[in-house]
Amino acid sequence: MKIAKIVSSNSHIDYVGRVIDSLDAAEPPAADDFGFAQFVGLPVDERTEIVGVIYDSVLVNPEYSNFGPRLSPKPELGHFSPDYLNEQGVLIGILLLGSRDPEGKIAHGVPRRVVPAGQDVFRLDPAATKDFHTDANDCLQLHYYSQVVAHAGPFAVPLLEAIIEQLTLDCTAADRQRLGVLKQTLLWQRTMSGMRL
Repeated sequence: MKIAKIVSSNSHIDYVGRVIDSLDAAEPPAADDFGFAQFVGLPVDERTEIVGVIYDSVLVNPEYSNFGPRLSPKPELGHFSPDYLNEQGVLIGILLLGSRDPEGKIAHGVPRRVVPAGQDVFRLDPAATKDFHTDANDCLQLHYYSQVVAHAGPFAVPLLEAIIEQLTLDCTAADRQRLGVLKQTLLWQRTMSGMRL
């Protein structure tokens, strides 16, 4: 399901997408489709799909600071001013985690490709998410861990915890145990960083 279009970037792996709305599609995505820690795919060409995760959101509302008088109520603006556009929207921060090629080869880390403006962003379903996190030996992998810690800022620990929760739902007992250890480490880090304040 298409959920957004890339509008800008903050760095090579930190992109901003604008969630599509009723002006862009007959059936815009629901709020759950672009929530925190939702995995997304960006098919940059027929050979490569870049995989990322939503880690931030920003509401855009230019009308908030518009204190001038209104000549007509908002519902009637479409009739009297057909060129009027609702400029409110939702921007999402997308952290790139890796890529997948047509043969199914998965690479975690910084993708080589630059994502162009206007690139469609699709919600990854649970099967595609599991596939992205499974290596050739059918073991769980999270080689992008340090990338998230370095680039997600204050959202790094909550993001990793949310990712672990998602991956725990459909994995082997051994992988579930490994994820549990990782979650305990994150909890410890959060506790220790809280004590330093």
